[in-house]
Amino acid sequence: MRVLLAEDNLVLADGLSRVLKTHGMEVDTVHNGIDADALLQRNGIGVLVLDIGLPGIDGFEVIRRLRGRSSNIPVILLTARDTISDRVHGLDLGADDYLIKPFATPELVARIKALIRRSNPQVEQLRVGGLCLDLRGKRATIHDLHVDFSVREWSLLEYLMQHTTRVVSKQQILDAIVPWGEEVTPNAIEVYVSRIRLKIAGAGVVIRTIRGFGYMLEVE
Repeated sequence: MRVLLAEDNLVLADGLSRVLKTHGMEVDTVHNGIDADALLQRNGIGVLVLDIGLPGIDGFEVIRRLRGRSSNIPVILLTARDTISDRVHGLDLGADDYLIKPFATPELVARIKALIRRSNPQVEQLRVGGLCLDLRGKRATIHDLHVDFSVREWSLLEYLMQHTTRVVSKQQILDAIVPWGEEVTPNAIEVYVSRIRLKIAGAGVVIRTIRGFGYMLEVE
């Protein structure tokens, strides 16, 4: 699950990011509301952990814009404001939960996991043709024979399998699998796709190139 952490306290943001990663979450971190709003317009964000007092635009405005785009990304507010009116305002704008600073990190982790469970019923396995991804065990098989994928290849293949028979662009793939701030070129996607094609030969599935649009995974 990919978490966007929007927190302007650099020390707190770094600490929270490290903890969330130890729990298997992918974390993108931004320190102002403008960057948070921009990143939320990309694909792949599963949960937003949002400080209200962000510079640029505050957390309330970030939520307002998010819900204005009809996005249902779950939002946890982090706030040093302990007045009921502020909490109610955030919830009215569309936040799903809130924590008052200072808070216990295990509680934040638990609340994120609860939102993930509610918003995304856990899928433990993806199967297309003879290709199977065990998402919990991080194990790939083709007709029950184990196949190794790199972390980036796995992420790309998982994304394609989640969107089987749909055309996805290189930019959509980049937005979904590449952490914020990491530089990966669209040409790199071509390399990963080429490697995956070789590895899934015989699985009864193909990754088709739709010229000018992107890629589509489908059963042969």
